[in-house]
Amino acid sequence: MTKKRVLFVCTHNSARSHMAEAMVNAWAGDRFEAFSAGTEAAGIRPETVEVMEEIGLSLDGHRSKTIDEFRGQPFHWFITVCDEAQKNCPVLPGVENVGHWSIEDPWLATGSPQERLEAFRAARDRIRDRIHMFLLAAGRDDLPTPKAATLG
Repeated sequence: MTKKRVLFVCTHNSARSHMAEAMVNAWAGDRFEAFSAGTEAAGIRPETVEVMEEIGLSLDGHRSKTIDEFRGQPFHWFITVCDEAQKNCPVLPGVENVGHWSIEDPWLATGSPQERLEAFRAARDRIRDRIHMFLLAAGRDDLPTPKAATLG
């Protein structure tokens, strides 16, 4: 069985897309191969690492990268996890499986360190819920297998 490849994209590749990548690979790595990128690479936020460890997922080996790294590679799914990435991402010719999840950027949260951490938890939990739904729908065997499209 060929794994379905999915690319999650956010603006900075510092939180949301890494969360989604780690969740898919941990919970459905036998069926999916997930990656993350940003319209820019700003480094992974320490809060991202902390809130993922809280649910038993490690971001060891993850690094911040831009979408340019993935040009020419085939993907079954291309999912933006923020409004800015959706507006600024290149058009992907031939991709029939494009998704958009509007998840607030926890990096923009203000307040105490605890309040900022809560924003990262809220983003993680929204992404977790979306990932559960995505895995149920995209992982069904009774639906036609989507064609892999190449990131142009």
